[in-house]
Amino acid sequence: MGFKRNRSLSFFAILLIYVAAAAVGAAAFYALPGRDLLPRLFTADVAATLLVWLFGILLGNSSVYDPYWSVAPMVMAPFAAAYIKALSPGVLLLLGVILLWGIRLTLNWAFTFQSLNMQDWRYTQLREAHPKLWFIINLFGIHLFPTAVVFFVMIPAFLFTMDFTGMNFGIVASACLCVFAVALQATADAQMRRFKQSAANAGRVNRVGLWKYIRHPNYLGEILMWWGIYFMLLCARPDLWAALIGPLANTLMFVNISIPLMENRQLRDKPEYSEYQAGTGMLLPKFF
Repeated sequence: MGFKRNRSLSFFAILLIYVAAAAVGAAAFYALPGRDLLPRLFTADVAATLLVWLFGILLGNSSVYDPYWSVAPMVMAPFAAAYIKALSPGVLLLLGVILLWGIRLTLNWAFTFQSLNMQDWRYTQLREAHPKLWFIINLFGIHLFPTAVVFFVMIPAFLFTMDFTGMNFGIVASACLCVFAVALQATADAQMRRFKQSAANAGRVNRVGLWKYIRHPNYLGEILMWWGIYFMLLCARPDLWAALIGPLANTLMFVNISIPLMENRQLRDKPEYSEYQAGTGMLLPKFF
């Protein structure tokens, strides 16, 4: 598959895959008439994920799934709102912050995407470390588990869309938290890109800007984004507080899986990282 080395053709291939995934997801949704909205959306989400996973196997690259994290919410949220005809000011505000987050994160993926010939180092590491378990790790760990986490963080958004049509100060303030989270991510990613562009920084730890104060400002932004969505729901329907399982699961995934994987690699590749780790907070600044 020579096209895998070509960046433009790789982009086009992923676009076609995601269009097909959206079509499969829609077919799965409409195949369950009469059911509640959330189970239908989850079935559609899983169906779309399985198609992306299948193409990842065919192309020998699990990174086909990488943009799913940001693309799926941008598809599911407007689809759900349009399906139940919920287009109140509060819902439009909710959709706005989700689209802002999703577009920024997808553009960041596109900016760093090289071609289908390149795969995320974490996937390669897992495949080399566990060749006999790779099929299970790939399907459940790399694809279905993140899809479930994304769906759970979206549950507050779905409930907000289904159950509330008004507006209050708390909803606006929570939406502002989401916008702040997106700005935090954008700033952190831009600072990291500029740092990496200098050959003099090869093998060094980024201590510039936000990275001077916390080790993972981009992950902090991701965590705050989904707590902001949850707070929007909480300000509208305090009785639905149990929906916190979504942002909580997302936070735990970053703290216990994503961050340790990243830090273990940094400790292995950059001798000064242990000093940086000791003196710099993981997600919050160290004041003492």
